[in-house]
Amino acid sequence: MARGRTQRAATVGVAEHGNSAVLVTVAPGGELLDRRRVDLTDRGLPTHPHHHEGSWAVGRYLDSPWARAISLADAVALVERVRVSAARGARESLEALAAAVPVPIAAIAIRACPKLPPTIEERIADNRAQTVADSVMYREALATAAEARGWSVHWYDRECVFRDAAAVLGREDVNAFLYAMGRSIGPPWQAKHKLAAAAAIAVAGGMS
Repeated sequence: MARGRTQRAATVGVAEHGNSAVLVTVAPGGELLDRRRVDLTDRGLPTHPHHHEGSWAVGRYLDSPWARAISLADAVALVERVRVSAARGARESLEALAAAVPVPIAAIAIRACPKLPPTIEERIADNRAQTVADSVMYREALATAAEARGWSVHWYDRECVFRDAAAVLGREDVNAFLYAMGRSIGPPWQAKHKLAAAAAIAVAGGMS
């Protein structure tokens, strides 16, 4: 993408929560263009198949009242169904966003993913991996959908992103700017919206 076009393009910041995500889109100068919440998977599918069904399949959390018997093969197949649904949901969500925003979108900022074992079976078996594998699956679905649209994908560190956004804006503290942004659009404007907005601002500044 030509640099001039990049400078005029918008950036999307993502704050994911379960199988949903908040998307905040900003112009290069930090102007808020769009705020929305999207659900990535079909209704009726589990939201945390690695952590719940996968764990039950290998004997974790069986004393919980919602646990049910499931084989490892069925748990793996269920994870794959959720992954395919998330991929489709991510594509449709970003397509709808791109159609609604009045300027081209060039980039997306997504929370950095920890390194995990390569297969579903290994992620289920690993006690640490199974707690984050579902969130990683949804973040990767959004990244893949964004790349397919030609957007550059940037992975942000939640611990640094507000500082990075403040540096882009030339401020010591970004909170007042984010508060005013939220006032301009009205509720809901929660911590996850501020996180997504800060991520978008930080990335937009780095591209200018």
